[in-house]
Amino acid sequence: MNTNPHSRRATGTEDGAPERVGQAVEQVGHVVEQAGQAVGQTIDDIGSYIRAQRESAQVSMRQLARTAGVSNPYLSQVERGLRKPSAEILQQIAKGLRISAEALYVKAGILDERPASVVTDAVLADPTLNERQKRVLLDVYESFRRENGADVVALPVTTA
Repeated sequence: MNTNPHSRRATGTEDGAPERVGQAVEQVGHVVEQAGQAVGQTIDDIGSYIRAQRESAQVSMRQLARTAGVSNPYLSQVERGLRKPSAEILQQIAKGLRISAEALYVKAGILDERPASVVTDAVLADPTLNERQKRVLLDVYESFRRENGADVVALPVTTA
């Protein structure tokens, strides 16, 4: 047994320092893990959202990859949350799915979600309408709201 008081203090056996250091390291590790999960959740969310939209539109992964100009394995990795696509790739994916690129940007954390009406959401989410039809419907809707004195915010819709 070492009786040198300096060596005991250096190892912290008398004042509980190793225990406090261990707790601090554990807390830092927990914070890092939470941050990693938050980032991973965004990537997972966009991937699962793309997969759900693709399945809803009855588009194969191969067809969407071709339309978006990416490889089949890359799209698979995006859908599984292993890759985060760029804004340009998201725009191409949106075009291939015939959905608003804005919706993908929001899911990916590129844009903040804007307040929208139930009508606007329904029009933008309808897979049976193409982008031109969505824009026309929203323009008519906005013009009626303006005519009736409602505050209208221009609603951007990506054209295909």
